[in-house]
Amino acid sequence: MKSLQTRAIVYGLVILLGVLSALPNLLPKSISEALPSWYTTNQLALGLDLRGGSHLLLNVDTTDLGFEALSSAERAVALDDVIERSLEMVRRRLDETGLTDPTVTRQGEDGILVQLPGVDDPSRIRTLLGTTAKMTFHWAVNDQSVGPVLQLQGPENESLYRLEKRVALQGEHIRDAQMAFNPDTGEPIVNFKLDNDGARRFGDMTRDNIGRALAVVLDGEVITAPVIRSVIAGGSGEISGGFTTTEASDLALLLRAGALPAPLDVVEERTVGPELGSDSIAMGVSAGLLGTLLVFGFMLVVYRRWGLIASAALALNIALIFGVLSLFRATLTLPGIAGIILSIGMAVDANILINERIREEVAQGGRAWKALDAGFGRAWATILDSNVTTLIAISLLFLFGSGPVRGFAVTMAVGLLTSLFTAIAVARVLMEWRVRRLGRRALVIPGLAWMSRAGQAPLNIMKARFAGIALSAVLSLVSIGLFVSPGLTYGVDFTGGSVVEVRAPALSVEQLRDQLTDPALAGAAIQEFGEAGVFQVRLPTETADNVASGSLVQHLKAEVLAADPDASFPRVDMVGPKVSGDFTEATILAVLMAGGGMLMYLWFRFESHFALAATLTLALDLAKTVGFFALTGIEFNLTAVAALLALIGYSVNDKVVVFDRIRENLRLDPDRSLWTLFNDSISATLSRTLLTSITTVLAIVPMAVAGGAAVQSFAWPMLFGIVVGTSSSIFIAAPILYWLSERRTAKGLAQLKPTGEALRAELDALP
Repeated sequence: MKSLQTRAIVYGLVILLGVLSALPNLLPKSISEALPSWYTTNQLALGLDLRGGSHLLLNVDTTDLGFEALSSAERAVALDDVIERSLEMVRRRLDETGLTDPTVTRQGEDGILVQLPGVDDPSRIRTLLGTTAKMTFHWAVNDQSVGPVLQLQGPENESLYRLEKRVALQGEHIRDAQMAFNPDTGEPIVNFKLDNDGARRFGDMTRDNIGRALAVVLDGEVITAPVIRSVIAGGSGEISGGFTTTEASDLALLLRAGALPAPLDVVEERTVGPELGSDSIAMGVSAGLLGTLLVFGFMLVVYRRWGLIASAALALNIALIFGVLSLFRATLTLPGIAGIILSIGMAVDANILINERIREEVAQGGRAWKALDAGFGRAWATILDSNVTTLIAISLLFLFGSGPVRGFAVTMAVGLLTSLFTAIAVARVLMEWRVRRLGRRALVIPGLAWMSRAGQAPLNIMKARFAGIALSAVLSLVSIGLFVSPGLTYGVDFTGGSVVEVRAPALSVEQLRDQLTDPALAGAAIQEFGEAGVFQVRLPTETADNVASGSLVQHLKAEVLAADPDASFPRVDMVGPKVSGDFTEATILAVLMAGGGMLMYLWFRFESHFALAATLTLALDLAKTVGFFALTGIEFNLTAVAALLALIGYSVNDKVVVFDRIRENLRLDPDRSLWTLFNDSISATLSRTLLTSITTVLAIVPMAVAGGAAVQSFAWPMLFGIVVGTSSSIFIAAPILYWLSERRTAKGLAQLKPTGEALRAELDALP
């Protein structure tokens, strides 16, 4: 093992780099301007909900689609189809640009609303969205040409091309396109690949037309018209046209994303404030800081000087999280903050596990260094299992999820990795330094005496197994019933609704929010909209009839006019949901895949009955949490989705800790009574379970009480979920595992796979 001094230096350098990476987020402008731009641009980007950005209202131009010949019913259906396809293309193009969490919704009959987080100059985005990107390939006219002829301009009107009107190949066959550089001239080009059908057709047409010019036409303009010199097989080619690097990148992006079904015209462009409102953000930040201070204070009260080490490791973990996120210039949104909070809770959990394990070793008579080494060694397996289980889940959420789900997954993953470093490496160095200073004195890590079970008889928790599972089953069934009726109160993110432009010069955003306290307007989302005194208010509504009736809109107007008689309402429009059907399907798939990934890992690391017990208990936990949303009427929006994802991670982590102790005791004494072994295991981990729950509750309570309405759909369900997850680990998961274990015993099956040493002993015993 490396010396304490060497490890301290190495870890110190890592921490220094992390802090330096996070520092540009805090530097004042006067200092930033004096530093190199490559360093000062190393910052977190804030999402639309936290910072605001640019607002673009696009109109779908249906002039050339021939809708005039359709009846009014047919026209409505055709227009809906065009709008939906346009929404999907806009989302795909924005995703290709690397923008994180843009808002794309339908507004009015033929409008598309786009809000871009942190974009102050959306000129490039405006060009990308305003380009239809309809690409076709046409042969140049020759003696064998028949049919109509097109005369199209080349780039910048340099020349006029005579082309066959007949389309030789549609651009829809392009399945990939990337910017590259011509190896001979060094100029930017676009390499493209065709799908199988397109590749076959492209090969045939070039084989039959060697020596003929093939024009590439984008939105009615010839980009390039190279002469075919040989057969182009394999379904790939290149497009050159004197592009700049940006033009080539944008063209490749447009080809990858696909063509719009109709042109989009930008009819309005504004700067908007954060969706949560500056007042809500300030309240949320203050509540978050207070929660962090409460966690630090609690650790100091429980573990005293050793709690100071845990708090120092936790503070360094927070700095490293922001350092890594800044390095990758990640976009931080409210779901991302939920991921950070959960990762901080799991970092505290790791420190509590280590401290409690060391206390156990000391109570059994271990000397200081031996107790420290054994405590870290025994805690490491539990920490590894709980973190890897969660990492598998969030990796699948990132791969199969989108939007805020991916933002949650990124911040959560970074937080877990940094917490492993600070809890196992940094905290150990600090504790070894502390033990070295003890000399020959005994190692004493204090704790809460009423929680400690050291030297006491184990609690007979398994005795309550019938009551626990029966109560859980009843609550879960009731929750399912509540989900069916009255159901969840979906927010505007899922339902769409109406958007009202409010001009109230006498009101600030804080005053407007205070005015809209009527329960009927509880779902209103207020956003500062351009100049001072102008706001955009979103009202969730379930059907177009509700929008047409105007009941909520009229109620909103009355409330605003009561505070500012000079207020006006220039525009009221219907808006679609932020969440597309694809997002909902992808999120459900991501959660199912994440559950499957955790199930497989637990099966691999423990055994099938451990994995089944954890999965069943997690399903019960989620059912009760959804029932909590239905019962309380808390708005179910994208923030609520983040809360459910956080609960999955928390609940699984909690159960892995209990299961890990059961597995450890099974290996130490496999012939012991399962009843006694389970009671001992639960009792031994009880202090850790309660301490972790208390610290996580302390971190979230200020957000629930004083964080404002914007974060209540995250904070309150999280508090409920912590209580449910903690109790289910003790009274539900362990009893289910007990019954499954008894069934295995009855079938003559081992509770655990044999370890390497046990397997070798069994092989040696064979004749």
